[in-house]
Amino acid sequence: MDNFQTVLRFFMNQKATIGYSFMALLTIGGERVFSMVSFQCPCNHDQNFAYGLTFLLGPAGVLLILGLFFSTRLWRLYTGCCLNPMKLCPRGNCFGSLRVFMNIFSGACVAPVMWLCVALLNGTFYECAVSGLDDNLVVDLFCKNKTLKCREELARVPCDRSKLTADERMELLLMFRAQSQILGWCIIIISAFVGLLGTCYTNCRSKVSYLQLTFWKRYVEKEKECFDTFAADYANKLAERNLQSFFENNDPVPFPFPNHRAWEEISALHTFSRSEQYYSTLQRYVERTDRDFTPEKRPVLDVEHGIEMH
Repeated sequence: MDNFQTVLRFFMNQKATIGYSFMALLTIGGERVFSMVSFQCPCNHDQNFAYGLTFLLGPAGVLLILGLFFSTRLWRLYTGCCLNPMKLCPRGNCFGSLRVFMNIFSGACVAPVMWLCVALLNGTFYECAVSGLDDNLVVDLFCKNKTLKCREELARVPCDRSKLTADERMELLLMFRAQSQILGWCIIIISAFVGLLGTCYTNCRSKVSYLQLTFWKRYVEKEKECFDTFAADYANKLAERNLQSFFENNDPVPFPFPNHRAWEEISALHTFSRSEQYYSTLQRYVERTDRDFTPEKRPVLDVEHGIEMH
């Protein structure tokens, strides 16, 4: 049993690394499927560049949008900000909101960057895109010291329909692939360097020590897990209470529930202060001495906007 707990603790501590590794495997598999099943370079000057660039950047854009869409931190930050813009500047800290958004955006960029790196290291999409460029500088780079036929057949090189000799075609393909892989490695190196600088800057500007920061992260994770458990439990109890009142045709029993202002306060952006040893907005709220225990009023549903008005 102790060995099982040790293994479980190891996987829990390394869940971020395991998650990124799994994401990398999915990215590699997805890129291979795109390359082998759906990608067919048209091999003409008019469509190669747009077609190759679409397959290279399109999935990256979709992954970025999905990363932002499924980010709970993003929706926690921006929910209701159109009705109350001051939610973006809790306690007058507007820069903190921007910093959190940049953190969310950088996290959402992980999957798109992985896709670009894998696609460029493979080189299939880049070969198609670059071969369709009509820019003289690009054509001169690839067809330098070659016959005029190279310029005419450059767009057909990614396919087997080129009239160039096998050696000339292979030479051009190797040039395309080399450039693509160089770009891929440049993105990997730049991403790693930016990630290192960002981590160093964040830790350097931290208001707490490394051990306290580690405790803070652990606390936030545990609070989220407990919140999900408590929310599911209370939602189940509230649903049972309402259904029991409906089917038994009697008044519902009193049910303690936080009011609207309490929900707003614990949903706000948390900013750490040395003068207050609070690790979340929930802890700051529950330790207040002037808490408002007024129960929630019965909500009235606004059908037009789909929100509850009180």
